[in-house]
Amino acid sequence: MSSVLAFIIVIGILVFFHELGHFLVAKWCRVGVETFSLGFGPKVVQKRIGETVYCISAIPLGGYVKMVGEEQGKTISEEDVPRSFSHKKLYKKFMIVAAGPVFNFLLAILIFYVLYQFSGIYMVKPVVGEVSKGTPAREAGIKPGDTIREINGKTVESWSDMAGLIMQSNGSDLKVLIERDGNRIFLTLTPELQEAKNKFQEEEKRYMIGVAAAGEVLHRKLNPIQAMKVSLEKNWDIVKLTIVSVGKMINGSISTDNLGGPIMIAQMAGEQAEAGAQNFAFFIALLSINLGIINLFPVPVLDGGHLMFFTIEAFTRKEVSDAVREKANQVGVAILVLLMVFVFYNDIVRIINGG
Repeated sequence: MSSVLAFIIVIGILVFFHELGHFLVAKWCRVGVETFSLGFGPKVVQKRIGETVYCISAIPLGGYVKMVGEEQGKTISEEDVPRSFSHKKLYKKFMIVAAGPVFNFLLAILIFYVLYQFSGIYMVKPVVGEVSKGTPAREAGIKPGDTIREINGKTVESWSDMAGLIMQSNGSDLKVLIERDGNRIFLTLTPELQEAKNKFQEEEKRYMIGVAAAGEVLHRKLNPIQAMKVSLEKNWDIVKLTIVSVGKMINGSISTDNLGGPIMIAQMAGEQAEAGAQNFAFFIALLSINLGIINLFPVPVLDGGHLMFFTIEAFTRKEVSDAVREKANQVGVAILVLLMVFVFYNDIVRIINGG
């Protein structure tokens, strides 16, 4: 699959679900929807069904749902007031706007659920591959080939389970049950605080016992409830990681060179499509979460900007004036344009450097 086609498919799916969220909740709140568009600019294909014009527009970098009474300061007829967005109760307007990002998160959860339901999960077995000299594990008698079965009475199913329990110990003694050549052996050891690199390649201190995994992998099938649980956990982990990453970019801990735009997304979409359907689906889920988070940023013109205005209205008991909204929207547009220029610049530099 070409990168361009893969990009169109990815953006089309993400935008469709985002706008579908706005559309369905607007309909549920009895708000009239005039237009449902995938893309911006001139309409390439359009069809009217009932009151709504459904269309595909020329610029495939977003989409929109145009609702009755949505435009600030525009006079609407008396007959349209009952189905006007601006005349609905505040909580309904909040729900309609928030539905777009929420549907992006739901799309990711659905994709993860399907992947985990049909493919299960792969876990690194808690089998020791190496034991470093002068470490708690070596002193306690742990050897390569040992399998960690329990820590302080808690069952260990994977290497990550073991690492988590060691981290949670805060340096307290651990009673470890290992399996060696069919025999079960109890050992006691005390984790040490050591320097290690995190996901962002930053040095941090964590409790460790001085062992490395053998690299053996276990495949486990999941029932529907387990698949949903793992899907929700995966979604939440990516949300947290994304928010932390943005924060680190803002404070300078991570280079903003990591930001990519449409060109980078197209390249990655093509690569993931070539790698297989599961990789491609996972990539869509990852981008969907990112789109949901970005749209919740309190930047005017984004959904988060509208939610910010609604929150202010909830506390002040009066709407933010049209003049303030207009100026804020101008600032928001300027921010987005600068961001787009910057990510396009990053994409071009990457291409020039062969990235």
